[in-house]
Amino acid sequence: QVQLVESGGGLVQAGGSLRLSCAASGRTFSSYAMGWFRQLPGKEREFVATITQTGITTYYADSVKGRFTISRDNAKNTVYLQMNSLKPEDTAVYYCAADQAYSGSYYYLYEYWGQGTQVTVSS
Repeated sequence: QVQLVESGGGLVQAGGSLRLSCAASGRTFSSYAMGWFRQLPGKEREFVATITQTGITTYYADSVKGRFTISRDNAKNTVYLQMNSLKPEDTAVYYCAADQAYSGSYYYLYEYWGQGTQVTVSS
């Protein structure tokens, strides 16, 4: 079992940057593909980025490509989301997720989820 805890959210002006972290418990973090998703109240969870177990392959939603970077440190059991050039439309609760299979952008396939961290981008 994996427990995930996100941190690093907050309030930032448009054009600014934030780095989200997701710390995972357990000794098998390196066996999990990781994803970041975001959600607004009343809306479906939206894919942001994903990274394979080794960190070699990453994949991004078109809306964040070129602005966000997902990375992981398996020695620290942590996955990161560096968010640059933030826009008001990036405002959402951001969640990290883990799955032993590579589930890509399909949120309903991820087995484990964190509690989320709020990101608010003011214009």
